[in-house]
Amino acid sequence: MSSAVAEKTARTRRPFPWSEVVTTLAAFVMAFLIGAILMIVADPEVSKKWTYFLSRPSDALTASWDKVSGAYGALIMGSVGSWKAFTETTSAAAPLISAGLGMALAFRAGLFNIGAQGQAIMGATLAAYAGFSITNLPLIVHLPLALLLGVLAGALWGGFAGWLRAATGAHEVIVTIMLNYVASLTLAWLLTTNAFLREGRKDPIAPEVQFSATFPRLEGGQLHLGFLLALLAAGGVWWLMERSTVGFRIKAVGANPDAAATAGMSVARTTVVAMTLSGALAGLAGVQAALGPGDFGLPTPLSMGLVGSIGFDAITVALLGRSKPFGVVLAGMLFGAMHAGGLAMQSQADTPLTLTTVLQALIVMFVAAPMLVRTVVPFLKARKAQPPSLAGEATTATVAAVAAENGAKA
Repeated sequence: MSSAVAEKTARTRRPFPWSEVVTTLAAFVMAFLIGAILMIVADPEVSKKWTYFLSRPSDALTASWDKVSGAYGALIMGSVGSWKAFTETTSAAAPLISAGLGMALAFRAGLFNIGAQGQAIMGATLAAYAGFSITNLPLIVHLPLALLLGVLAGALWGGFAGWLRAATGAHEVIVTIMLNYVASLTLAWLLTTNAFLREGRKDPIAPEVQFSATFPRLEGGQLHLGFLLALLAAGGVWWLMERSTVGFRIKAVGANPDAAATAGMSVARTTVVAMTLSGALAGLAGVQAALGPGDFGLPTPLSMGLVGSIGFDAITVALLGRSKPFGVVLAGMLFGAMHAGGLAMQSQADTPLTLTTVLQALIVMFVAAPMLVRTVVPFLKARKAQPPSLAGEATTATVAAVAAENGAKA
């Protein structure tokens, strides 16, 4: 009886070594395999060759390989294939990293901030306005001023949502979604006013930002100060969450607000602080979009489409990065690379840019569903094993049982 119990106790399941890392890599491989299938199916010439696969299989296989390798080759070369391509990746990744950090911080506080889009729009709006309306200031004064105003705008926009949650109990998801509309429509209205509309233009576009308010960049590429600020923000968020009392309170409230309140922490204050910091980081993303230099050295003028979908993409970046600063940086670089490489893939391999969006969605889906990946890749499944500690207990119990039996026989 004792040996049977010990054997049952010792039986456990041990995960495959480096299971989490390998599962993530497998998720990427599966996403790119499905993307390859979509490319083949969407191309009429390639899919036509599959209709007579049984008679001439080499035609279909060769055409499929050329299509897929050409598209993915262009994706890689357009994102990291040269110094200029790599800097294009960093330029696209900078606002994604900043906004992703804001989402990650809110997630750690147990808050689902859907308002990064609106916070980024407000940050871009105020930063751009400071950039084109204020003149005759040196860069060392003008740029920090525009940067500060943009970050402050995002912080106030996010902090207002946090205050509503703390003071009235309004759900942050509903509040931040509504504030996204308010921010977008506010920008649309501002672009019709004389203060924002470019002189001589009737379409909604603002004047160009002054060079003194533009992020400096290295020659020969698009690597600019905004990317460095994103990395510094990642380091700051890591320190805040892992080394400061504010971060400890944020994590405590996110894990169990009732227990945090019992321990004497102010849940309402922590909620406002977390949403304010989250909004500030999203506002920084808007600043990076508004003040980041374009191909000709000056930022893209403020318009309705300047921010794009940065705020919504940041949610997937934070989820893919598992709400950890280092993970968010890697996820932001990945999405930036896919954006930069997707443009090259579209122009060189005649592959729609929307395919990169499909790839991003597939990657997030597979990473968020590790059990699905482990089902498809059997060797990643947990396997039965006998840990040393339990094995020792089982051996001791077995020896004791055998000794008892021998004693009874004697």
